[in-house]
Amino acid sequence: MVSLFACVRVGDALLFVPVEPKDALASASEVAVAGVDLGFRSEHRLRKTDEFSSVFAFRKTLRGKHFNLLHRPNSAATARIGLVIAKKFVRSAVNRNLIRRIVRESFRLSRSKLPQSDIVVRVSVRMDTPDRHVLRAEIDELFARLT
Repeated sequence: MVSLFACVRVGDALLFVPVEPKDALASASEVAVAGVDLGFRSEHRLRKTDEFSSVFAFRKTLRGKHFNLLHRPNSAATARIGLVIAKKFVRSAVNRNLIRRIVRESFRLSRSKLPQSDIVVRVSVRMDTPDRHVLRAEIDELFARLT
């Protein structure tokens, strides 16, 4: 029998997790590490206007240099996230998508530590050339303040 391993990033560390052969094709985000689900499925996202509106109406905000993180408690089993990245602040679609990927990945890895809440992340300042390391550090710090 051949042993297969999936490489999973947890924070700054890479872990090699043994997987069954039938699961070898699963993505790293679908492999649970130490009982923690690292996936990012539709139940972890805010989709409807009413869901976003209720977070905006609750008016609890954490502010960073580039982001505002609005949050409100929810009755779901886990934290959920929505993103608002206005073209007014980030003109390039490539950069808007980069910011989305950075925030989603940070949320995916932090979700197990976050309280049960709906979270909306908004870009608050104009960014022409975002630095991925600065943005990742800031969003990680905002999520840490939320816990």
